[in-house]
Amino acid sequence: MIPIDLDIDMLRCFREVAQTGSFTKAGQAIGLTQSGVSVKIRRLEERLDTQVFNRTSKSLALTPEGEILLDYAGRILAVHNEAVSLLTKPKASGTLRIGLIDYFLPELLPKLLGRFRKQYPNIHLEVWTDVGTNLIPLFEKGELDVVVTGKDAYQGSCRVLMQEPLIWVIGKDAEVTLHDVVHLVLLPSPCVFRKMATEGLEKANRKWEVLYTGSSIANIQTAVQAGMGLSILPQGALKEGLRKAPSHLQLPELPMYSIVLIKNEEKSSDARDVFISYLEAELNNLS
Repeated sequence: MIPIDLDIDMLRCFREVAQTGSFTKAGQAIGLTQSGVSVKIRRLEERLDTQVFNRTSKSLALTPEGEILLDYAGRILAVHNEAVSLLTKPKASGTLRIGLIDYFLPELLPKLLGRFRKQYPNIHLEVWTDVGTNLIPLFEKGELDVVVTGKDAYQGSCRVLMQEPLIWVIGKDAEVTLHDVVHLVLLPSPCVFRKMATEGLEKANRKWEVLYTGSSIANIQTAVQAGMGLSILPQGALKEGLRKAPSHLQLPELPMYSIVLIKNEEKSSDARDVFISYLEAELNNLS
C-alpha cells in the first residue's frame, strides 16, 4: 500500500475552516484566497478518499469523518508547533526562580515541569509553592523571577493565564443539613476565599463559625477531608476525599477566579520568557 502523507498546511487549513465555518474567513486567517482554501480542502479529501465537510450553498458542517480528523489535526499541529518552537528558539540557560500558588494544577504540574526540564536542560528551575500573600513579597524583593498566583493577591500589572470556577467543597463522607451552623475551614485573613465565605454567608443570613484556620491549601484540603467543615477552593483543587457541596445546602454563588502571571517587565530574561511561552502553550492545549 502506498503511504498517505497529510501535509501540515492542509491540516492547518482544514482546522481553520472547521473552526471558522467559512472558507473565506479561514483564508483571511491563514493568508489564502477562498479558492486557495477550496483547493487545499479538495486535495485533502482526495488524498484521504473521504469527504470531511458537508457543503451546501447556505451551510458548512463537518462529516463524521471530518470530526475524527479534526481531533487528530489538533494534536498533530500542536506537536508540530512544539517541535518547531523548541528547535528554532535560542538556547536559553541559567537559573529561573518560580513562585507558584499551591493550588495551581496540582495533579498536572509535576509532569509539565518535567517536560520543560527535558526540553530546556540548560535552564535550572527553583520552584517555591505557597499562598499568594507569601509569594508576592518575595517577588517584590527580587527573590523570584516569575509568580503564578490568584489575581486578588497582586494589584500591579499582570496577565491572566486561566480562569476556573470557585466551588464550595465538603468532605466526601461529611453530612451537613441546611439548618446547621456552617462550619468553615479557611486560610487566615486577608485571604479572598475567607472574605467570600464569611461575607457571602452574612448576606444570606446564614450562621457560620470558623472551626479551622490552615496555613496552606493542602492544609485546608486535609481538614475538609477529615470532616471539619466546608471551604471555598478553585475547582482544580478538588481532589480525592473532597466533593462539591450539595445544592440543597443553598450556599452563596461564587464567581470565576483568575490565575495570573507576574513578571518584572523592566528586566529581560530568556529563561523566563521561554518558560512563560511553554506554560501558556501547555495551558492552551489543556483548554
